[in-house]
Amino acid sequence: MNQQRLMQVLLAPQVSEKATYVADKRNQVIFRVAPDATKPEVKAAVELLFKVSVMSVQIANVRSKQKRFGRRMGSRKGWKKAYVCLKPGQEINFVDGGAA
Repeated sequence: MNQQRLMQVLLAPQVSEKATYVADKRNQVIFRVAPDATKPEVKAAVELLFKVSVMSVQIANVRSKQKRFGRRMGSRKGWKKAYVCLKPGQEINFVDGGAA
């Protein structure tokens, strides 16, 4: 795979209560990814950037929300997130800026 493409697949880590719970219980990390990202691309990008071993990847599309702006109705953008399951003993520490 093209290394330039892999650098653009991961957009940001998803930091929330659910993401923290999933990280503790299932050894998974949640990332916000590019809308056209595939499972093999996400796996290769995480392994390249964080130097960890990935066991599996699940991808979910987050649908856009209808929101009201004054009198008008609008919608927020939809996005895509990836649940990356790491092999036992592997960990990504975002505070230190990479793999631990």
